[in-house]
Amino acid sequence: MACAFPPMQTVSTGLVVAVVGFFSSFPIVLQGLNAMGATAPESASGLMMAAIAMGLAAIGLSFWYKQPISVAWSTPGVALLAVSAAPAEGFSGAIGAFLCAGALTVVAGLWRPLGRLAAAIPTSLAQAMLGGVLLPLCIVPFKAAAELPWQALPVILTWFIAGRVNRLIAVPAAVVAAAIIVVLNAGDSSLRPEQLVAAPVWTMPSFSLASAIGIGLPLFIVTMATQNIPGIAVMRSFGYTPKAGKLFSAVGGASLLSASFGAPATCLAAITAAMCSNEDSHPDPALRYWSAIMGGVFYCLFGIFAIAITSFAAHADPRLMGTLAGVALIGVMSNATFAALEVPEEREAAVLTFAITASGITAFGLGAAVWGLAVGGLVYILGKGLR
Repeated sequence: MACAFPPMQTVSTGLVVAVVGFFSSFPIVLQGLNAMGATAPESASGLMMAAIAMGLAAIGLSFWYKQPISVAWSTPGVALLAVSAAPAEGFSGAIGAFLCAGALTVVAGLWRPLGRLAAAIPTSLAQAMLGGVLLPLCIVPFKAAAELPWQALPVILTWFIAGRVNRLIAVPAAVVAAAIIVVLNAGDSSLRPEQLVAAPVWTMPSFSLASAIGIGLPLFIVTMATQNIPGIAVMRSFGYTPKAGKLFSAVGGASLLSASFGAPATCLAAITAAMCSNEDSHPDPALRYWSAIMGGVFYCLFGIFAIAITSFAAHADPRLMGTLAGVALIGVMSNATFAALEVPEEREAAVLTFAITASGITAFGLGAAVWGLAVGGLVYILGKGLR
């Protein structure tokens, strides 16, 4: 049953989806862009276009298929960027890598062998790589608690206490606590009205084999394995039957269109997909797609005001922003570590993948995530061959 106007229940669900999806991970998006060499205007543009890309994709796909297709930016992907070395070409090289990852996602949707190859990467290794990427980021809050206790500890405690009430409000509550701390420490600095609305900044991409393999390929792998494929699985668990290939190509296309404005990767969501697909979204499963549409509308609105958010981050101590990003990723790392070690026969390969990725090494122009997955994959294959 179609509906010309969104039911009010789906409007409120969409708002909650957007608040959780945006405010639980925007600090790590900014950290990832900064690590890639983005300037302040480029970071604001990247955050804005990432939010607008996922908002428009959610609106278009949900309306077209009449299913609750929730779309997100790749939180694991931007976490990978945050612990990776910037390309030799600077931010333009990162843009080239973003385009490579988006193109691979489009091809994975159109060409089944690549899609099957991405899906064939063992879950334990993909999750171990993600856990290794996240470990250095999740340590930051506790280092900051020792170095900057009056700012970091209130954020950590707010996150912990709010999480005991409802896990979904834990990170947004920590964002509010951090905002209060920033305001109290900002002195006379303030935003002028003309600084509130972000403007897109186009960056001409540059391409190199090193950035494509060292950044683009891991960004594609971690996004496919931890976002796109689980996103399809979540929808199917609620009785929806999306066409996986077409959705992969659609979010890959959104990535291609937004990459040159600084957006790293657009992908299918998993957590917010569950929020849009369950009975709390709407009693009628045929109307739940409105929750994903309204979530997309609110994502776009948040994106327009990205400059205010990046200005807030600029006034904060970097250790405070690191604390905010770290607590936002602890739950993701917990799930990734559990999934990595769940199968006893695969634990050795998973631990090697985790340890090498977490080491942050760079060799022959390739980053730790590539080496971690390569070594872990070799051990995994040898282990299977000997059994």
